[in-house]
Amino acid sequence: MKTRDHGGNLDAAIAQYGGTRSDWVDLSTGINPVPYPVGDISAQSWGTLPDKTAMTALIAAARKFWNVPDRAAILPANGASALIRRMPEIAGSAYIPTPTYNEHAAAFGSADTSNPMSPVHIYVHPNNPDGRLWPSDAIGGRPMTVIDESFCDVTPDQSHISRAGEDGIVILKSFGKFWGLAGLRLGFMIGTPILIARMAELLEPWSVNGPALEIGTRALNDPEWAEQTRHRLSEHAAYMDRIFTAKGATIAGGTSLFRLYRVDSAVQWRDRLARGHVWSRIFPYADDWIRVGLPAPHQWDQLKAAL
Repeated sequence: MKTRDHGGNLDAAIAQYGGTRSDWVDLSTGINPVPYPVGDISAQSWGTLPDKTAMTALIAAARKFWNVPDRAAILPANGASALIRRMPEIAGSAYIPTPTYNEHAAAFGSADTSNPMSPVHIYVHPNNPDGRLWPSDAIGGRPMTVIDESFCDVTPDQSHISRAGEDGIVILKSFGKFWGLAGLRLGFMIGTPILIARMAELLEPWSVNGPALEIGTRALNDPEWAEQTRHRLSEHAAYMDRIFTAKGATIAGGTSLFRLYRVDSAVQWRDRLARGHVWSRIFPYADDWIRVGLPAPHQWDQLKAAL
């Protein structure tokens, strides 16, 4: 596996700029800052091994929420990253347009991921970090096309889920980002039954823990919360754009879960925010890009003060 950088490395920020974890606003990820209210978790979920009934309920909820075609199968797993890591074992060599989420290239190790003639193509939709959307006519036509829709729940009308039953099409979904529960570790692979069966053989038994099965089912069966959340995220993303552009940044892309700005020096902007105990994300391949997640409602004043 290749070494790669990620957001969420708040320990490094604290070591460099001081303070305690409670002093900081971590905007280095694209995780919903107002998570789904998980409520009470049954003792059975904690005290027994996950059972088939709970897994069946989760899959049914996922099928309904994402409107998954009947001809497609659904495989829940311990986070989308767990599925990404095993992808080379069923996919072979892959073409991965960059810049994008670096876990895909890392999973393929030293393989050449820049060759468009590779039998497998991988697209992040919307792309991370620039929010690019891939039109349907630009993807597919390969033995396998993987569409990572980890951030697509903010724009469900842009999803390619209707293609999930096509031969060679694989859709990946991340639960933690939109529902704000990244620590739960829950993701989904959706595709033809043959492809899903091949991946299922590679996963360990009980690949989804009991609380994740229960919370995931509850959340996916709550479309009203999802719709309200999309509205709030959209409003807050627009508000963040106004704040940053007023300080001289320009909008370079993003989604309503994270914003990407073009600035004169990403390092200087990150350091300025960090001195106010706000952590952001910069990239080794673009010294004028800074990515900022949305703060929780009570954290906006700290962000504005840091700017």
